[in-house]
Amino acid sequence: MTKILIDNPLLLLFLVAGIGYPLGRIKIRGSSFGVAAVLFVGLAFGSLDPAMKLPEVIYMLGLSLFIYAIGLSGGPTFMASFKRQGLRYNLLVIGVLTVCAAVAAVAGKLLHLKSTIAAGMFAGSLTSTPALAAILDTLKHNYSGSGLEDLLAEPVVGYSITYPMGVIGTVLAISLAQRLWRINFASEAKQLRDLGAPTEPLRNFTIRVTRAPVCCAKPLEDLRREQGWDVIFGRVKRAGQFQLATMEEKLAVGDLITVVGSSGEIERAAAYLGEKSVEEIDLDRSEFDFRRIFVSSPEVAGRRLKDLNLRKRFGAVITRVRRGDDDFLPNGDLVLELGDRVRVVTHHDNMKAVSRYLGDSYRAVSEVDILTFSGGLALGLLLGILPIPLPGGITFKFGFAGGPLVVALILGTIGHSGKMVWNLPYSANMTLRQIGMVLFLAGIGTRAGYSFLSTFTKGGGVLIFGTGIILTCLASLAALWIGYRLLKIPMTLLIGIIAGMQTQTAVLGYALDQTRNDLPNIGFASVYPAATIYKIICVQVLLAVLE
Repeated sequence: MTKILIDNPLLLLFLVAGIGYPLGRIKIRGSSFGVAAVLFVGLAFGSLDPAMKLPEVIYMLGLSLFIYAIGLSGGPTFMASFKRQGLRYNLLVIGVLTVCAAVAAVAGKLLHLKSTIAAGMFAGSLTSTPALAAILDTLKHNYSGSGLEDLLAEPVVGYSITYPMGVIGTVLAISLAQRLWRINFASEAKQLRDLGAPTEPLRNFTIRVTRAPVCCAKPLEDLRREQGWDVIFGRVKRAGQFQLATMEEKLAVGDLITVVGSSGEIERAAAYLGEKSVEEIDLDRSEFDFRRIFVSSPEVAGRRLKDLNLRKRFGAVITRVRRGDDDFLPNGDLVLELGDRVRVVTHHDNMKAVSRYLGDSYRAVSEVDILTFSGGLALGLLLGILPIPLPGGITFKFGFAGGPLVVALILGTIGHSGKMVWNLPYSANMTLRQIGMVLFLAGIGTRAGYSFLSTFTKGGGVLIFGTGIILTCLASLAALWIGYRLLKIPMTLLIGIIAGMQTQTAVLGYALDQTRNDLPNIGFASVYPAATIYKIICVQVLLAVLE
């Protein structure tokens, strides 16, 4: 069987993925390794024979796909975060990572660790797969001796020994912090409503206007802004006739108006305007129709809602946007993406025209635009191989991880250039991420399995393991204490920032389970790109300093 797997790398690849992926979904005390379990299965197979390893191109391809897809989806959020508190969040993360890199360098000197193992230990304790890839890429470009394979295995050994506690230690640190400081995530979510993440399910109610003249003297948009309502108005029924609730509309006593928002926001609006009504005018289709429309048109994707001007062009209003599994209240600055599903209210004679304009084709977004995808990824790979000089005679390269990430962040923020749409549909993006990470982890796992086993049997693994625990705990506890106690960052966002600092989706999953809302995603996306790039720089500095 061993010889069959050695002679058939594709069989080995899918066997490792097929076993590792379901193992990663098994939860132990509420957490799991996720797709990282593929790495450990790869290590197990690779330890059977030094020749049992996947071709190098497999993990290089996987990493490029994963990082590029992450960058495209995270670009807009990353750039937008700097308009709020993103700079402060990123400075916190960079400061903590700098301290951890210094500790790793000191530990490497004191414990006489090879630079490759110390750098891999740093990447593993902070669970950064792109940093590991940067180490391997740097070694391949700077070393050409006969022992290259053994050299490439050393950082993977340091990474794989420290990675498990990189996940578990961070989860334990978050659990300790929320119990020590008695965090009320529900209360924090209400205070952070303006960040735009869906913290509560959206509801649809009809309100009867009874309070005059206080609510009838001003247009709806003025009322919404003055009262701070986070709601969308749909249609109005006045004297038996239906019309869209435009922002310039002034209400009259007896009007029925549909409102979309969270239960709390609808209660606030109802208390000001009048009272809730049992009449569900949103279900009436005698004049106006409503339906979910799939965004698949390249002319629409990447553009802000207010630039589409749907009210004037079609007499239509979008009352909610569904992206992935989440519903959002739309605003004028919301940028539509391929694969979004939007709920549209318009006169039934206009519904076909609106559908054609938005696309409404599942098939169209199931096909990735190979031109823009390949072109963007090629630019990223090209950037990755360009040497960038740093002070002290150090040459820095973004590599197969950093290059695609930087280009993807830029292209993801731009969205589109003319008719060329750079962003991927949501489903395609998630699929490419998953496939890319599986390819990468299976590749590096099988290639380092034999060296991993020999390191542990020689006794060096325990020392690396202990040092990795120190790095993980230092990073997580320091970021939690400084962020919450000194910088006063809400814990709901902070644990997402910690997950982003660790560049660890398993920690993000734990954070989402604890908060029961999507606010940690904002913290995660705000720092993930900067943390990824900075860790790539740190490991290359470690290689140079400890050489």
